[in-house]
Amino acid sequence: MNIQRPILVLLSFLMWTAGAAAQVSVAPPGAEKPPPASKPAVKTKAKPPAPAKAPAVPAATPTPAATPAPPIVTVAPAPPPDDPNVDLVFGAYQRGQYKTAFDLASKRAQENGDAKAMTMLGELYANALGVKRDYAKAADWYKRAADAGDREAMFALAMLRLSGRGGPANREDAVKLLASSAKLGNPKAAYNLALLYLDGQTLPQDLKRAAELLRLAADAGNPEAQYALATFYKEGTGVDKDIDKAVRLLQAASLADNVDAEVEYAIALYNGTGTPKNQVAAVALLRKAARQNSPIAQNRLARVLVSGQGAPMDKIEGLKWHLVAKTAGRGDPMLDEALTDLSPEDRAKAEAAARKWLGTK
Repeated sequence: MNIQRPILVLLSFLMWTAGAAAQVSVAPPGAEKPPPASKPAVKTKAKPPAPAKAPAVPAATPTPAATPAPPIVTVAPAPPPDDPNVDLVFGAYQRGQYKTAFDLASKRAQENGDAKAMTMLGELYANALGVKRDYAKAADWYKRAADAGDREAMFALAMLRLSGRGGPANREDAVKLLASSAKLGNPKAAYNLALLYLDGQTLPQDLKRAAELLRLAADAGNPEAQYALATFYKEGTGVDKDIDKAVRLLQAASLADNVDAEVEYAIALYNGTGTPKNQVAAVALLRKAARQNSPIAQNRLARVLVSGQGAPMDKIEGLKWHLVAKTAGRGDPMLDEALTDLSPEDRAKAEAAARKWLGTK
């Protein structure tokens, strides 16, 4: 089973109804070329270096399906530990008592000029929590907090400026806000700024600078940045190629439940690439990612179970996953043939199991 692939880092802007937030989309394992994405992809001006060939696991040549990262959303600011009043605001927010959080934050913002409370008000207005959604008011509160030095507000306001919510789109202003927030240690800002350097449209394309920013975000524990930086090390994009570093980053992102990283780390474990071979652990990760509805993992797990390479043979279970992956466009002629070779009874069992997973009759 060949569960190795060249990784091509693509960029797209995932829409917030009318606006866009920068994201990275990475082609899945086994890809010769990415399929059409559901969102328009933005091509970079320079292609990253072509990846080197890696050891292949027997018998797989799947076709890819793009797996876009989830949209980045604003996150309510963490309160400073020495401010019990803001703790009350944040505590109400965490408990879902948004109207209470709004009232407490309003008082703190108006009476004390508290930047964290201002950021909280921006969050509540932007996400219609306890108040009617109002992007203009959200942008106003975020700007007040950003001017007061709050890095979360800078990031949130940058996302609004990129999307054109709460005011005209202003990418130049967004870049400045992201840079300021990243300088203050915000990993989300560093990650998104890296994407803009990869994009090559808002900023001149600079792969080395993108890698530096991804490293900042990855070191701060951002799993999306860890996964993206892993692809850089795997391909030698903006950094010297280093498979060992790539695998360590994949492991970290995998532990944070990044599904794409789980699949890639499973590949590394299965092949023994950059890490000691451990097929048992690899199959366990494939199972986890398959249950998280990764068609790539479902296809690889099907290959393992049908062939009995790395796990006890279980053709019914394996072909169940094949049928599930096939509904997401992950076809596999070899597995189609294995399904045809099943007895009518076993084929019916595999099909029934797939329907049960998919929730269809």
